[in-house]
Amino acid sequence: MSANLDVSLPPLVEPAAELTREEVTRYSRHLIIPDVGVIGQKRLKNAKVLVIGAGGLGSPTLLYLAAAGVGTIGIVEFDVVDESNLQRQIIHGQSDIGRSKAQSARDSVLEINPLVTVNLHEFRLEPDNAVELFSQYDLILDGTDNFATRYLVNDAAVLAGKPYVWGSIYRFEGQVSVFWEDAPDGLGLNYRDLYPEPPPPGMVPSCAEGGVLGILCASIASVMGTEAIKLITGIGEPLLGRLMVYDALDMTYRTIRIRKDPATPKITELIDYEAFCGVVSDAAAEAAAGSTVTPLELKELIDSGKPLALIDVREPVEWDINHIEGAELIPKPTFESGDALAKLPVDRTPVLYCKTGIRSAEVLAIVKKAGFSDAVHLQGGIVAWAKQLEPDMVMY
Repeated sequence: MSANLDVSLPPLVEPAAELTREEVTRYSRHLIIPDVGVIGQKRLKNAKVLVIGAGGLGSPTLLYLAAAGVGTIGIVEFDVVDESNLQRQIIHGQSDIGRSKAQSARDSVLEINPLVTVNLHEFRLEPDNAVELFSQYDLILDGTDNFATRYLVNDAAVLAGKPYVWGSIYRFEGQVSVFWEDAPDGLGLNYRDLYPEPPPPGMVPSCAEGGVLGILCASIASVMGTEAIKLITGIGEPLLGRLMVYDALDMTYRTIRIRKDPATPKITELIDYEAFCGVVSDAAAEAAAGSTVTPLELKELIDSGKPLALIDVREPVEWDINHIEGAELIPKPTFESGDALAKLPVDRTPVLYCKTGIRSAEVLAIVKKAGFSDAVHLQGGIVAWAKQLEPDMVMY
């Protein structure tokens, strides 16, 4: 990278007045690094950092920010701990299953460092609360796993004038960058300069649908935490204007230059982000209208002996975990390529299902367009089926 592209920023936070004797002992390994020193540690002590989510990325980030001595840590989280979280969300333990994630995370943070102040925000981040919340902090860390929240965080950070560190993970890959519209020296840019529009609905699977290697969270979260410390203390070159891409299988890190896009519209207000990102495409929503069955309705159809073709559109690895008895596996990509349409029986009503109902709605649109006008899909997918009809079914 050429020298004239190097980015260094002034420290984000003013130093606290002093470090106590206990703090000097606790942070001694920081204090003897010339670039951090007492002043840098005082800046960390005075810093207020808000972490969105205490999940895969939030967990390691929170633990290390607490250990580093960030004085005030806010946690936005409204979910509860589920057993499937424990493969990667290391801030929680077996005894926390069913507990509030925010409260579980706070307990772990205070166990690591009782000198930290933890603020819990146990609610869903929404357009009507985000800007006010962000204005109470110096820096935001966003490790959420859906596009609607990512765009909300970005736009609220722009309106609040705050920098934020962004990370994302999927299977074996992760990305990290720093966004700050109001950065000094004309260096400002935001998430929309990188991703002006969300991907088409159903195009990018969530971690719940596609999976994530648990330990990948530690790799990406440690970079996010490092960026936070660099911004607070003003050391090194932050990832502002660069996207870091990590591939765990190849064990490669590379950075891609991001530039301010003059075409990016100025952010002046918050919008309806669910509508902006669209959970399902318009075609899928249209196809599903009037062609959706509930788990109970599907069971009644099966019990009545009506000729059905129950089609599971998930991936083979998901099918191996669980499936509805009597179903046939035809993954969604084979419908998108057109190969699956020949496999659909014409003498039976196609009933499609996936994990939660999003992928099956997308496939339903394809199937209906191909002439299967009586096709339907299962509302809520196999998750809803299990919850309502097979509570003992193993779930992922």
